[in-house]
Amino acid sequence: MTLSSAYALSRDDADALAGARHGDPFRVLGPHDTPEGRVIRAFLPGASAVEVLRRADRASIATLPQRGETGLFEGLVADKAPYLLRITWPGAVQETEDPYSFGELLGDLDLHLFSEGRHFELASTMGANVRTMEGVEGVGFAVWAPNASRVAVVGDFNAWDSRRHPMRLRYPAGVWELFVPRLAPGARYKFDIIGPGGVRQPQKADPLAQQAEPSPATASVVASPRAHRWHDEGWMQSRAERQAVDRPISIYEVHLGSWMRPDGSVSWETAAKRLIPYVVDMGFTHLELLPVAEYPFGGSWGYQPLGLFAPTGRYGSPQDFAQFVDRLHAAGIGLIVDWVPAHFPTDPHGLARFDGTALYEHLDPREGFHHDWNTYIYNFGRREVQGFLIASALHWLERFHVDGLRVDAVASMLYRDYSRKPGEWIPNIYGGREHLEAIDFLRHLNAVVKERCPGAITIAEESTAWPGVTRSEKELGLGFFYKWNMGWMHDTLLYMERDPVYRSYHHNELTFGLLYGFSEKFILPLSHDEVVHGKGSLFGKMPGDRWRKFANLRAYFGFMWTHPGKKLLFMGGEIAQEREWSHDREIDWFLLDNPDHAGIQRLVRDLNNLYRNESALHVRDSDPSGFRWIVGDDRSNSVFAYFRQGNDDQAPLLVVCNMTPTPRHHYRIGVPRPGVWREILNTDSRHYGGSDMGNGGGVRAAPLAWQGEGQSVELTLPPLATLVLRAEG
Repeated sequence: MTLSSAYALSRDDADALAGARHGDPFRVLGPHDTPEGRVIRAFLPGASAVEVLRRADRASIATLPQRGETGLFEGLVADKAPYLLRITWPGAVQETEDPYSFGELLGDLDLHLFSEGRHFELASTMGANVRTMEGVEGVGFAVWAPNASRVAVVGDFNAWDSRRHPMRLRYPAGVWELFVPRLAPGARYKFDIIGPGGVRQPQKADPLAQQAEPSPATASVVASPRAHRWHDEGWMQSRAERQAVDRPISIYEVHLGSWMRPDGSVSWETAAKRLIPYVVDMGFTHLELLPVAEYPFGGSWGYQPLGLFAPTGRYGSPQDFAQFVDRLHAAGIGLIVDWVPAHFPTDPHGLARFDGTALYEHLDPREGFHHDWNTYIYNFGRREVQGFLIASALHWLERFHVDGLRVDAVASMLYRDYSRKPGEWIPNIYGGREHLEAIDFLRHLNAVVKERCPGAITIAEESTAWPGVTRSEKELGLGFFYKWNMGWMHDTLLYMERDPVYRSYHHNELTFGLLYGFSEKFILPLSHDEVVHGKGSLFGKMPGDRWRKFANLRAYFGFMWTHPGKKLLFMGGEIAQEREWSHDREIDWFLLDNPDHAGIQRLVRDLNNLYRNESALHVRDSDPSGFRWIVGDDRSNSVFAYFRQGNDDQAPLLVVCNMTPTPRHHYRIGVPRPGVWREILNTDSRHYGGSDMGNGGGVRAAPLAWQGEGQSVELTLPPLATLVLRAEG
């Protein structure tokens, strides 16, 4: 049968297809019923012939004539049954279903929930997902680009030809979709987008890709739909108890790419074999990884991510990452990952001006650009953006069983004038500096996590005195579970960097943190931020000769592990790394050949075990009844002493810190109980590289009233050391 000119494709439509400009391909391609019969059109540039086969029995039912040399094939077909296209290419023949013969990919409910910012399974709906339609296996692509005039998916499967697979627009959601039959996992792809005014954008990686090429390549990858078979049911059921505020939480913070490179490379498999046993041996309860969501620039350490649903391809596949998490849980270790909703980089293949407009970000740089990091700021007031970010958070917690998200740069989200001069920011609707939309987003995020992910935690890196970061949403707080205590970190490091001769003048730098130490549920962080950008290592910050540097660090660790609050230590700190951290090399493991460095490692291991085994050091971490000063004002000697109390029926611990290199003999301290006070930790022990001065394992309290207590003990305080004593009997 011959198709009349009345129902042949118009020249304008044909030219738009050939020029990769047609914005409504389903109107012209695929099967269409006309008064003359069913017309099938296919646009296949480079093909020499196209035959239509009945899908049921592969019988030939039509041959589609080509119009000129444009690659447009169209003709009448008498049979309306589902069909295949047999395509003759130079040197090959391909049989496949016609992408334009399939119905809509996304349901109306999916689109409605997405537009409302409440579709929390976005990764299974949008992006690229292996699926079956009408009995045909393939991949469904869907991407949000509401201001685009045309979107096509390009990849290896179509020679990256932007003419071949234009997509259907689902109005008014602004989502473009297409089912590509017979496509399999592993296919690389991007989106080709024409923005307003007909301006073609750089080809974009998929914002919802679940897998990406290893850097520096930038294409998205169709991920395998095969779900990991988890073996951590026991862990997941006990997780809420393990991560509760009255349990010990000691976190080892790691940049995986520079922790250890046994053969010059890093993978999830090698990390499982080496990192997990190390974390267990060192007594940490949790591993925290710097961001593992896909990111383009290695020097950002992951803090400028573009693939918020894809584990970085640097270390392996998503399945490899899931296996790593499973093995962590089998070893009794929780996993926290850093997650970055505060900003994203300007790379042209990423989210920036995604559909030719400021879609994910604000258009006005006073709201949408971070000068500190040269990055864009998410438009938290847009429902679709909020939903995108929350869906990302849930993706890590639900699909990969991650136990917690440490939310980066929260302070930059809370304040519209963050790091901005007058005139460089726009006030909120009330004229204030608070970022109301970001506050709403954070509260919404934390509420959804609590509802959907029992036992998972969120942690705020928030560097200001914003009130109620860890209060519940009902109490008008932000709803986080824990907050990094940045003030404690700053003040105590400043104190420890001072020569001991001057410390008496800055006594309050160690005591001030207790004035607000129970206002939030705190984590005490000695993080990566403190050992980069010219700040030196923790060891390098310590004053004095080498002996004093080691002694200062030992005393500081003793103070930190006995101070109220959960613990976090960045890798290298536990071996007294001397050089500043660099992401380009592994930490200096050879230092452990030196007894002093090995002594620091033994101390951190013992501190973790002490912290876990002595409930007085953790059960009331966020309760002021768990801490009491007994000596907080001895400026002249730079001595600090305090009690840590667990449950009421348990013996208290006495902690004493001497922050000078001068030993203190016959130093009397009041205690609430008679009997023996056993010395259970001495950072000056020779086991840790110290001078081995101490109290012979313990002292007996005398019935001499002192400092308001009915009993007292007389101690020898070693130089630059922390002692921990437990009441016995």
